[in-house]
Amino acid sequence: MRAEAVQILPDGVKARHVYLSLRDQITGGDLRDGESLPGEQKLAETFGVSRVTVRRALDALAQGGMIERRAGSGTKVRARVASGQRAAMDFNTLMPQLVEMGQQTTARLLSFSYDTAPDFVATAMGFDSKSKVQIATRVRLADDIPFSHLTTYVPAQIAQNYSENDLATKPLFTLLERSGVQIKEAHQSVSATLAGPDVAEALNVAVGSALLSLRRVVRDVDGNGVEYLSGLYRPDMFRLEMPLTRVGQGAARHWEPAIGQSEGEG
Repeated sequence: MRAEAVQILPDGVKARHVYLSLRDQITGGDLRDGESLPGEQKLAETFGVSRVTVRRALDALAQGGMIERRAGSGTKVRARVASGQRAAMDFNTLMPQLVEMGQQTTARLLSFSYDTAPDFVATAMGFDSKSKVQIATRVRLADDIPFSHLTTYVPAQIAQNYSENDLATKPLFTLLERSGVQIKEAHQSVSATLAGPDVAEALNVAVGSALLSLRRVVRDVDGNGVEYLSGLYRPDMFRLEMPLTRVGQGAARHWEPAIGQSEGEG
């Protein structure tokens, strides 16, 4: 994996505002790779802050590898990920895409253990409070850049069919099916959260960075919970897509998810 410094938010509310604004412009593509930033004085005037504040924000961006500062040649953007390189997931074909992602990306196993299922997992999966699960945390990488932090909870009686090494080298869906699990359906919710210190270090982002948060419960043909996933994704490298269609009549006409249709279908 290419070594990159972990981004740290600069001290001070104003410096963080400048940092986050510039960072979002870089990750969103408004400031492109190789583009020169305005000088410190111009940025200070734009944001209504002092040059010292701007300098702290730029130092944090440079530490995170998002800009390059050279004496005499100014400050240039170093966009590490172009928008076209983001992993894109369509809700209609989510499961096949997850399998494909597991085959086309690499994973680094951070932790592996067996323990009693946490209350939120037991409730979501329909377990009793004493059920044992395998708990594994991995970071998935695309082109050696981490984009997701995944913690999975699998019933111990299923997980005993594969090893810690298997989990570090093969997609979990493959291991579940190899264990005889017949996956039927899943329910997934999406929200947002902020990166804590451990996750920030694993994903090479600043502490406090916004992340996409996915919670997924996978069930087999008998309705039993076979996997609970808590996933955190870098928004500069991952997006969820959902086709929409116009339905209804007159004033009640509105947008509705076109579940079961491909984007090309009318």
